[in-house]
Amino acid sequence: MARLADYFLVVGYDLDKRVEGEGQGRILQRFPEKDWEDSPFPQGIELFCQPSGWQLVPERQPASFFVAVLTDINSERHSCACFTFWEGLDNSQKAKPSEVDEVDEEPAVVQSAQVFAPKSLVLVSRLDYTEVFRNCLGLIYTVHVDGLPVPLETVIGNLLTCVIPIAGGSQRTITLGAGDRQVIQTPIDDSLPISGSSVAQLFRQLGIVNVLYLFCAALTEHKILFLSSSYQRLTDACRGLLAIMFPLKYSFTFVPILPGKLLEVLSTPTPFIIGVNSFFRSETQELLDVIIADLDGGTVTIPECVHISLLPEPILQQTQTALSMVLDPELEIADHAFPPLSTQPSALKIQDKEIRAVFLWLFARLFQGYRWCLHIIRIHPEPVIRFHKAAFLGQRALTEDDFLMKVLDGMAFAGFVSERGPPYRATDLFDDVSLSAHCTTKLMNHVKELAEQLFKNENPYPAVAMHKVTRPSENSQNNAHNQKPFPGLDDVAVQLFIDHAAAKLKTAPPVVKAELKRAETVFIARRLEVVRNCITYIFENKMLEAKKLMPAVLRALKGRAARICLTQELNQHVLQNRAVLDDQQFDYIVRMMNCTLQDCSHIDEHGIAAALLPLVTAFCRKLGAGITQFAYSCVQEHMVWTTMQFWESMFYSDVQSHIRALYLETEEGGQQNNTDGSGSGREISALDLASEQNRLWPTLSKEMQAERVQKEESTVFSQAIHYANRMSYLLLPLDTSKNRLLRSSGLGDVESVSNSYVTNSIAGSMAESYDTESGFEDAESSDVANSVVRFINRFVDKVCNESGVTNEHLKALHTMIPDIVQMHIETLDAVHRESKRLPPIQKPKLLRPTLLPGEELVMDAMRVHLIPDGREEATGLMGGPPLLPAEGAIFLTTYRLIFKGTPTDPLVGEQVVTRSFPIASLTKEKRISVTLPMDQFVQEGLQLRSSTFQLMKIAFDEEVASDLAEVFRKHMHKLRYPQHVQGTFAFTVGQCGKLVVEHKTKDKNQSLRTLSKNLVKSAKKTIGRQYVTRKKYSPPTWENRSISEEVDQSSLTLSSTIRSSDRQTMSNVVERACCRDYQRLGLGTLSNSLTRSKNEPFRISTVNRMYTVCRSYPGLLIVPQSIPDTTIHRICRCYRQNRFPVVCWRNSRTKAVLLRSAGLHAKGVVGFFKSPNAPTADSTSLEQEKYLQAIISSMPSYSENSGRNTLSTVGPAPSPPSTPTLPCLFVLLTGKWGSIRGSGRLSAYNPDVGTRLAGKESPQPNGGPSEALFLRQQKAYLYIIGDKAHFCCCVQGGKQDSFQQWEVVPIEVCDVRQVKNSFKKLMKACVPSSSTSDPNMSFQRCLEDSEWMLHRVLQVSVLVVELLDTGSSVMVSLEDGWDVTTQVVSLVQLLSDPYYRTFDGFRLLVEKEWLSFGHRFSHRGAQTLGSQSSGFTPVFLQFLDCVHQIHLQFPMEFEFSQYYLKFLAYHYVSNRFRTFLLDSDYERIELGVLYEEKGDRKTPQVCKSVWDYIDRLNKKTPIFYNYMFSPEDEEVLRPYTFISNLKVWDFYMEETLSEGPSYDWELRGRQERVAEETPEKPDTSGPKSQRRIVWPCYDSLSKAVPDAITKLLQDLQSLEAELGQTSEKWKDTWDKIKTTQRTETKLESKVRLTVALSSPNRSLVVIATSTPVAGRTSTSTLYSQFQSTESENRSFEGILFKKGALLKPWKPRWFVLDKTKHQLRYYETRQDKECKGVIELADVESVIPGTPTMGAPKNIEEKAFFDLKTTKRVYNFCAQDSLNAQLWMDSVQSCLSDA
Repeated sequence: MARLADYFLVVGYDLDKRVEGEGQGRILQRFPEKDWEDSPFPQGIELFCQPSGWQLVPERQPASFFVAVLTDINSERHSCACFTFWEGLDNSQKAKPSEVDEVDEEPAVVQSAQVFAPKSLVLVSRLDYTEVFRNCLGLIYTVHVDGLPVPLETVIGNLLTCVIPIAGGSQRTITLGAGDRQVIQTPIDDSLPISGSSVAQLFRQLGIVNVLYLFCAALTEHKILFLSSSYQRLTDACRGLLAIMFPLKYSFTFVPILPGKLLEVLSTPTPFIIGVNSFFRSETQELLDVIIADLDGGTVTIPECVHISLLPEPILQQTQTALSMVLDPELEIADHAFPPLSTQPSALKIQDKEIRAVFLWLFARLFQGYRWCLHIIRIHPEPVIRFHKAAFLGQRALTEDDFLMKVLDGMAFAGFVSERGPPYRATDLFDDVSLSAHCTTKLMNHVKELAEQLFKNENPYPAVAMHKVTRPSENSQNNAHNQKPFPGLDDVAVQLFIDHAAAKLKTAPPVVKAELKRAETVFIARRLEVVRNCITYIFENKMLEAKKLMPAVLRALKGRAARICLTQELNQHVLQNRAVLDDQQFDYIVRMMNCTLQDCSHIDEHGIAAALLPLVTAFCRKLGAGITQFAYSCVQEHMVWTTMQFWESMFYSDVQSHIRALYLETEEGGQQNNTDGSGSGREISALDLASEQNRLWPTLSKEMQAERVQKEESTVFSQAIHYANRMSYLLLPLDTSKNRLLRSSGLGDVESVSNSYVTNSIAGSMAESYDTESGFEDAESSDVANSVVRFINRFVDKVCNESGVTNEHLKALHTMIPDIVQMHIETLDAVHRESKRLPPIQKPKLLRPTLLPGEELVMDAMRVHLIPDGREEATGLMGGPPLLPAEGAIFLTTYRLIFKGTPTDPLVGEQVVTRSFPIASLTKEKRISVTLPMDQFVQEGLQLRSSTFQLMKIAFDEEVASDLAEVFRKHMHKLRYPQHVQGTFAFTVGQCGKLVVEHKTKDKNQSLRTLSKNLVKSAKKTIGRQYVTRKKYSPPTWENRSISEEVDQSSLTLSSTIRSSDRQTMSNVVERACCRDYQRLGLGTLSNSLTRSKNEPFRISTVNRMYTVCRSYPGLLIVPQSIPDTTIHRICRCYRQNRFPVVCWRNSRTKAVLLRSAGLHAKGVVGFFKSPNAPTADSTSLEQEKYLQAIISSMPSYSENSGRNTLSTVGPAPSPPSTPTLPCLFVLLTGKWGSIRGSGRLSAYNPDVGTRLAGKESPQPNGGPSEALFLRQQKAYLYIIGDKAHFCCCVQGGKQDSFQQWEVVPIEVCDVRQVKNSFKKLMKACVPSSSTSDPNMSFQRCLEDSEWMLHRVLQVSVLVVELLDTGSSVMVSLEDGWDVTTQVVSLVQLLSDPYYRTFDGFRLLVEKEWLSFGHRFSHRGAQTLGSQSSGFTPVFLQFLDCVHQIHLQFPMEFEFSQYYLKFLAYHYVSNRFRTFLLDSDYERIELGVLYEEKGDRKTPQVCKSVWDYIDRLNKKTPIFYNYMFSPEDEEVLRPYTFISNLKVWDFYMEETLSEGPSYDWELRGRQERVAEETPEKPDTSGPKSQRRIVWPCYDSLSKAVPDAITKLLQDLQSLEAELGQTSEKWKDTWDKIKTTQRTETKLESKVRLTVALSSPNRSLVVIATSTPVAGRTSTSTLYSQFQSTESENRSFEGILFKKGALLKPWKPRWFVLDKTKHQLRYYETRQDKECKGVIELADVESVIPGTPTMGAPKNIEEKAFFDLKTTKRVYNFCAQDSLNAQLWMDSVQSCLSDA
């Protein structure tokens, strides 16, 4: 029984205490005046009566009621019901004007009116009956207001003496003596919360998702703040949140209504649930870590810094579904055609219980199986229970779930275990929740049942007697101004009532039912069999068989089932707690134990370490006389042994077993007698025993009770001694002489100083944490022994205090532990001495890599392990051998980073694994920590990523000291980012391996007078005088070991000529290349530059000979004849970096020219587009127009028209660019231009271009507009391709003049930042660092996300090609003119001019457009320390990728092969050659690398130019040559540019682990020579097979399976060598074959060369196919064989009906029988280009007549059906008639017989 009300108070406004305009309340009267012993009076009630502050108001407010919750000093909560009404102050009580609260701005108003003060009637109770409290306080107010003839003292006395039952489901009628009657129903079970309708109300206010967020936040101990303008709503919301947390109890700060004066409580660091009035909303905005729930607005605000862990799936989804079904039952039937008539939601109180039932089910799901993980470690005198969290998480497979981990670690769950852990206690509804309901219907039925029980608990008697509570009359409320103040009460009268008390009722609790363990073992039979067999072989001493199985066993031990199987198998070989093994057996067992423990987490959730703990003290080996080494000394390198939680769980588990055994022994006889009769074979659990013992406890005598307590305590004490020994075994190292401690516990940061990592790191960290608790560290005793003693002492203190061990025993333990540790150390010393005599573990021999001439090692080799990355080919997961992980060494040279080693898998241990990349291509270096299932312990690792699409994940071996690894990193960084470009390998080759001396950086503002003599001499050379300059830099000589001994002496200089005839006149590579190209294109000559014809439209200008106009341009430039040099000086200022427009190519047919420049500065653009007559036009813009007019005038089409403006015929003047009327040139043209629209990158520009170039004719096959379309339209003479963003911002408001002859095409292009980011994503897609099963991280998705958009550059290039080919000149004016501009103009020239598709032409193109015109290779490649911050931006690689795409589509148009492009892609970042160093000719001249002395013979084998190297190599081998080269004259290429037509370059994906990258040919030659010199062992085995297995990621396919022509040429050379003949060069042989073939072919036939490039056994075949000569066929027709179009080989074709797969109908398809490819293909229609399916004829077994099946076409004779039977399925076909069917069957049969 309990009092309904503990205290009654009257609280009023305190007129005497007002501070700064704020009033205060005071307790006027309190009953009883003395505190109850069992319920102390709560302090601070005055604050809670008026939470917003005590204030006087000018108008009477209506009475209000709310319930606050107060917490007393004993952490018990009290309900504080406040009934507040307002009383007027009489004249004597009126406050001074200054004291009246400032309700209005004008104090006069307040002074003249009556003032009202609040007064509160307060009831304090430990019970929670909100409505009863409201009625009682309302009755007292009514008696006072209406003047009822009942003394207030009687009413209050009855209230304070009313006693009701706490629980039991009773019904109690109470009356306060004022004619009232109330019925109170007590709950059946007081452990269940009473919620009324507060939970349902909370969900209505905030919604399902928001409440679930608050629920999870409360469980994971976050701070929660409710806001509302209603105090009662705040209380209900807080109460509702606590109700759904049942069976967990909230133990932190809980204040549903917080007074405004206590708002600083919100800054507390501890979790809380608090409610605050919305009036204080502004003061809560600054709270950074508080979740705010606005009840009035229905929102929940979660700060950015707060992360709420949500429920695990699928429980979260099931909970949300169940809640939505409760709150909105119509949801499920909303789509039903005939919904039920009544589907209204339940009443609010019923709905409240249904919601709580869902959460009750939720907790039952979350904590399912929790009782099995309870360890009872004492039964008497009080049960002591601990929860095994790791076992629970492992059993539920939720070790990674953040939410459950936090809940189990929280205080609420700790209270749950202590409350519900005892086996002999009262049960409640939670113990009976069923979890069998999984489907929605069953779940909802179960929820309804639970809701009924919850409702019945709160309302045991539905038919309640009528309440009778008097309310104030209307007259009393209307006459409130005449109301008397609340009178003072007689204390004595009230105290008389209080003196009567009632007794309490007690109930006996029933026993808890036992919970069975769920069996969740997954058996993988094959793997377990492997583990068992291996262990059997080990103990049978069949070591060879065990060695073969060991790799499979180590892989199998990744799984939990295999690890459990291992512990079970090893247990069977332990006899009398001991198993003595020999050395090899011991090593294998220890290796398996280490592998098993390696995948255990530190909490050991699966109990693997727990099962191994007794085994590591059982398995041992004899080292010498009387000396035994146990397995525990070799398995200490695991985190689990240093985790206090693991040892506690193990200890409690063992204590429980012994306590259980203790009581089973006493009842053994009774158990045996009852077994037969009971029929229950279930083993009695420890909790069952504890429950029974608790029941029997009162019946035992005191002597028996004391005996049992003593036995239990002794059991715990003996186990503590046992565990002190065990912990010393696993924490003390084998070598205890090394006492240095590392202050870290991380696996990767340990410096291995002995065989045990635990000793050196973990014991130290434990010692550190132990000492720091006392505030200081004991420096003298910080050795291994003392740290282990302190760790064990901490453990003993904790478990013994919790287990109730006596102080005497605890002191004895503390005395014993140092002796135990010291004794064990002495034993280990002898073991360590003997173990050192054992032979060391054999590690693989380090293999030395082959180095280039001049390449030198910077550091000695370091032993490392090469770890698998995200590429699965080398790991064996996709078939093939597991080449990785591999063990070997890392070598750092002046040029490369090289790993060379052998796979750790013994089955492929004879293979050599090599992975390398140039040090200059390193883009990212990252520290990683790696754990491997190996014999040795791996410390730390590095992940190195290269721009050559290589990734190296290495883990340093234990023998590599951490400081050596750091030295390696520093050396690598210095080599990657030298201070100056002269520190790169291209300059330092052949020098000492030490790092290059740093060069002084030059002043950026260097005067022109300080330029080197080379620069001046080069300027003289540019105006026609020959001069050979000196080299500034000449490296020392080194041994002659390069690729070719017969190289021409003239080709040994950097400036080796394209043709020997030019050798005497040109020595400067780039200027020679430019000049030669200008002469070839007819743009002027250098020798006649002073006496040139004035009729030539262009001239070679020397205005930039001193690089004063533009430092990034070459010295010679092509400009219009009519433009003087003075004009150029002015024009260049308008362009970024002074890169003004210059001509770089001219179309030989249309004479249209291609110009390049940088983007304009803003002022230049404005003048450029405004009318020339406008007053704002300045002289610069006029000169720009003159410059462009001069270019236009140079075109023949312009002079033919005599200057007539072609634009005058085009309709009205176009609208300005800011208001386009037509989308874009690209949109108006169909075909491939449409793809630009699809990309969303190109936007509208001047629509006049679209008007001119639009046409209705069908496009060409490649997607471009037809040729006639362009010729027929009138176009501008000059198109300017500009950056859309730049032009748009500059042209705003400018008016296009319709009489101008140029037009701007604004486009959007990628800037360098986009290219840089795109490249990073591309690298991660092609070379991922780790494998993942996430579909969002698949290769295709990552490739798409990278946005490596080559198609944009190709589209713009093809557009420019079309414009040039139709007679319009084009100026490309993008960004700074050295990135995208260079890409576009280079591709345009490559597509338009066949010369650039040859070796000489491509070299000339790169030298001219990329090197001479100043692409910033050093800056974009981050080649030096100064450019490190800019990052790697592969603009040139994008260009090479575009060339590769074009090469794929037009393989017969290029003289060079795909390998040539890969070679350049590799070496442009390798820094092996000087070709791609520095940013411009100016810098190269300044450094003295642009010219080479012709007489230099000192270092003939050091190729400084990549072009020289390619020339030499091309003379030796046809690796760079394309055998399919058969070009058309003047052929313009128009490639497809859709994304679907582009292929991922295999340069990004391929790898050769056998020898590393194949781009340094000297290495290949040396490796072959080493292989030949290695003496082969005599083969005593049987005959060897001629077959050879080629592994894609290991072998070089081109080397292992060369194409037919290369193989024949190699065979020819080897045969000539055998005959002693001088072998001629391969190119001469090839040219002879081609010439012979041409002469044998008829003149009128066109030759097409078809070469089988797949098999080395096929002969060289040149097939001539006859085609009519009339009308030269474009080569585009020759490429149809490379596209999937109608021109495929079609032996027989027609329409057949085909029956689909199961349950699919018959459909007509267009079938094609292909004898060549041996296929039967089918398409949707005849015109369809995309094949819908293929039937391989190789799989066909028979073709037989068939019969019609269900759904077959009607009105077709039966003989028209036939079946095609394959190895996989039977295809049913139907022809148009029987004749057609027979034709098809014969054709297919013919194909089968031919095969």
